[in-house]
Amino acid sequence: MKSLIGLLLFFCSSLAFADISVTHARAAATAPGQQVGGAYLDISASENAKLVGVESPVARKVMIHVMTMKNGIMEMRSVKTLDIPAGKTVSLSEGGMHLMLMDIRKPLVSGDTVPLRLTFDQDGKQIVLNVGAKVTGMGMDMH
Repeated sequence: MKSLIGLLLFFCSSLAFADISVTHARAAATAPGQQVGGAYLDISASENAKLVGVESPVARKVMIHVMTMKNGIMEMRSVKTLDIPAGKTVSLSEGGMHLMLMDIRKPLVSGDTVPLRLTFDQDGKQIVLNVGAKVTGMGMDMH
């Protein structure tokens, strides 16, 4: 019974804990042989927090990426943490900040769910949220 409850909590697409809320979790479907994928979600917190880590069993590594324009060229780079200001919603979406799923183990298929383990730091306390990101069609932002 405990494992069933744990699984149900893990695959919820919208979770709130310790005043941190994650909503609209989704991932883009990938083509066979594709080694990377993207995951997108909205994060809000009633108190300042930082996203300090992300893991998923579908990828060997998950990175937080930010997109910026430099000399008219879009650049993508990895960051170690992401600030979540109190009372604001931080959106991770296509064409902007997002989660990059590196070395995915198998294609992400529309209708499946990608488990994400998000680790936050809030006032020196670590908070872990398990979120299920619904896989949608390739290249579609379903926000």
